[in-house]
Amino acid sequence: MPLTKTVLATLAVASLALAGCSTDAPTDDPASDAPVVDETTDAGGATDGESDAAGGDGPAEGEFFVQADYEAELAQRDVEPEGDPATPWLQAIEPEMVDTSEFAAEGPQDICFSNASVSNPWRVTGFITMEEQVALYQEQGLIGEFRVADAADDDNQQISDIQSFVDAGDCGAIIISPSTTATLTPAVEAACASGVPVIVFDRGVNTDCMTTYIHPIGGYAYGADGAEFLVENLEPGSTVLALRILPGVDVLENRWAAAQQIFADSELEVLGDEFTGGDAAQIKDLVTQYIQRGDVDGIWMDAGDGAVAAVEAFEDAGVDYPVMVGEDEMSFLRKWEDTGMTAIAPVYSNFQWRTPIEAAVDIFAGEEVPSEWVLPQEPVTEDTLAEFLEANAEMPSLHYAKFGGEDLPGYPEAWQDR
Repeated sequence: MPLTKTVLATLAVASLALAGCSTDAPTDDPASDAPVVDETTDAGGATDGESDAAGGDGPAEGEFFVQADYEAELAQRDVEPEGDPATPWLQAIEPEMVDTSEFAAEGPQDICFSNASVSNPWRVTGFITMEEQVALYQEQGLIGEFRVADAADDDNQQISDIQSFVDAGDCGAIIISPSTTATLTPAVEAACASGVPVIVFDRGVNTDCMTTYIHPIGGYAYGADGAEFLVENLEPGSTVLALRILPGVDVLENRWAAAQQIFADSELEVLGDEFTGGDAAQIKDLVTQYIQRGDVDGIWMDAGDGAVAAVEAFEDAGVDYPVMVGEDEMSFLRKWEDTGMTAIAPVYSNFQWRTPIEAAVDIFAGEEVPSEWVLPQEPVTEDTLAEFLEANAEMPSLHYAKFGGEDLPGYPEAWQDR
C-alpha cells in the first residue's frame, strides 16, 4: 500500500490540523493562530512555561510528569542496549520478556495497523520503512495481508478503525500507533480483549494490556538532551524560547516536562513555550516576533521538523544564530552544516517503525518479546553530524537520518520517491 503523491502533497496542510484533531487537547486550541506580541507583556503570548525568573518553574507531578519515570529515562541513556548495534531496531534496553506461545500460528498471518496519521515528515519516513519491512516478510511467506487504517490525527476515527479491526475478527495481530494518549486507551483495551496480540508503538496509552509496547527511551530523554545542551552552551542569564507542536500527547508532554525540570535548575531565562501546530510559517512568524522584542539566545523544540523555519527567522532579522535544538530531519542537519551554528539534533528513533513488524513475526512464531521494548535513542551531535550527512546524501530534505532502512530491498528509491 504505497503512499501516493497526493497524500504526501497534503503534509504541510495536515500538520496544521494536528492540534485541532486531538481530543486530549484543551478546548481553546493553542495552535490555531500565531500569537500577537503584546507590548505590555514580557514575552508575547507565552503559555504555561512563561517566566520572568531565570529557569522558570519546574513541572508539577501529574499525568505527564512522574519524577521516578523521568529519572529512569535519563538513566537509561547510559545503559548499553542488548543486541547488535548494527540493527538498533532489534536492540532492547533492560528488557523483561513475555511468553507469546499462545499466539503461535502456522502460515502467513494478516497484520492490521491502525495509524494515527502520516501528517508529518517523521511519520512518512517511518511508514515507508514499515511498508518495506512488511514487503520483505511477505516475500518470505511470514506475513499475509497488511491492512492499514489511517486516522488522519482524528481520535474518533482511530477508535472506529480499531473497532472495525476487532469486529472483523481476522487480524493475526493489531498494531496501533495512537493519536493521543488518554482518549485511545479504551480502544486499545478493547483490542486486547479481542484475544489477538496487540502491539502499541510510538505514543503510549494508559494501559499495559498490550503484548508489547515499543518505543525509544522516551520523551523525557529527548527533552532533556536538548535542554541540557542549551544549559551547557549558553551563558547564565541567556534567554531560551521553547516551541511545541500540540498538547495531550504523552511523548511530547514528557519532552517539555523534562526541559522544564532542567531549565528550572539552571540560570537560563525561559521566555515562553508556544504551540505552533508544527507549521513552518507560524514558527517563523512567532520566532520573528520574539526577536523583535529582544535577544533570543537559544531555541528548544519538542519536535524539530520546523527547525529550519526557526533558523531562517534569525537570518531574516540579521541577528546571530541561536544555540539550536533541532531533530535528525535532513533539512535541519544540512542547515546546521551550512551555518556552522552550535546545535544538537535529539532523536526519537525513526527506525522504531520496523520493530512492530519484527515483533509481530516473533509473536506468530511463539517467541518471547519484551513486554516493554525500549529502543536506543542517541542524538546527532557535532561529532556525528558528518557521518549522517554522508550516509543520507541522496535523501530528500524531509527524510530522517536515523530511519534504519538501509538494508531493506526498496532502499534508497522508496524513500527518495516519496
